Amino acid sequence: MSLAVYVHFPWCLQKCPYCDFASASIRRTEVPHRAYADAVVRELAWHAERAPLGELSSVFFGGGTPSLWSPDELGRALRSILGAFDAVSPELEVTVECNPSSLDDAKAEAFAAQGVNRLSVGVQALDADRLRYLGRLHDAEGALRALRSAQRHVPRVSGDLMFGTPGQPQAAFLSEVEQLLELGLSHLSIYALTIEPNTQFGELYRKGRLPIAKDDDYADTYLGIEALLARAGFEHYEVSNYAKPGQASRHNQHYWRGGDYLGLGCAAVGCRTERPGRARRVRNQTDPRAYLAAEDLDALCAEDEWLDGQDLVHEALLLGLRTAVGVDLAATQRRAGVDPRHTREKALQRGLERGNLELRDGYLRVPNARWLHLDSIVADLF
Repeated sequence: MSLAVYVHFPWCLQKCPYCDFASASIRRTEVPHRAYADAVVRELAWHAERAPLGELSSVFFGGGTPSLWSPDELGRALRSILGAFDAVSPELEVTVECNPSSLDDAKAEAFAAQGVNRLSVGVQALDADRLRYLGRLHDAEGALRALRSAQRHVPRVSGDLMFGTPGQPQAAFLSEVEQLLELGLSHLSIYALTIEPNTQFGELYRKGRLPIAKDDDYADTYLGIEALLARAGFEHYEVSNYAKPGQASRHNQHYWRGGDYLGLGCAAVGCRTERPGRARRVRNQTDPRAYLAAEDLDALCAEDEWLDGQDLVHEALLLGLRTAVGVDLAATQRRAGVDPRHTREKALQRGLERGNLELRDGYLRVPNARWLHLDSIVADLF
């Protein structure tokens, strides 16, 4: 069975006010490069002793800010992962998420030398005011410089942008997208700003002190992005992701299709299928110090849950309907052990009649033209 690996790096130079990921601020000089690689390698060996790992399809170093990690130590963790699997896909994708403030030419070259073949750079904005609003440490030129460095050394580079900040004209945001297109990027992740409750922005919003964008502005910008990138030859393959043909993120596609994945590192999440209708999802300890100090690796697990057939169907619909391909109903039934249409016949029929859903060649999907209403369309299935 194909298995993806996610390695979580839990530190950033500064916590962004919108971020609800498991991360903590740290000074550059305090990053425990070797100790963290030791801990990840130790955890990997623990997993490998308990179950065969099969074929490795992709490795994704996320965070946090993995580009703060020493390439030598990240590479040591990567080599251990490669060596722990029975087989490695000939199209193995190895991605490292990067912030412009910790990615330069030397760092990009060093990551490539370790076997990294894809860098995902968190630009988020190219406008000075928006960068300040989002709490970013880099300026526009720093972001563009980091992207150029990545392109010089790895074959596949993705850039992240965030829209939906208050008072941002559509034309201004589209000009930022065009600047990234001028670099020749083959993949863009373009997310709408969302206000998460356990964040600095969430606290300000509760107090009525955070200006936010209007829904109409959000919709207009979203449609403008889609039209611009379609003209540039990009496929809108997931709600927030666009790629030139053949350049879609293999790791994320594996996840959206319901593939199994192994989580390594502080706060990492993994999910593996035991048999049809039964899968185990675990989340590691979220305190970096506790993760580094753990001797009893059983104690690393902070959350442990078993998913039944309906849970697996639920997740397949939530994830798969975000994609242009949609949900493979037969594959979902094989994994879940139940027909995903069971108990949803009326809701499915209603969605098909309204044009909110399409069923073609065994795949259930939401037409791209309805993605602005995706949340309500999916909610109607439950």
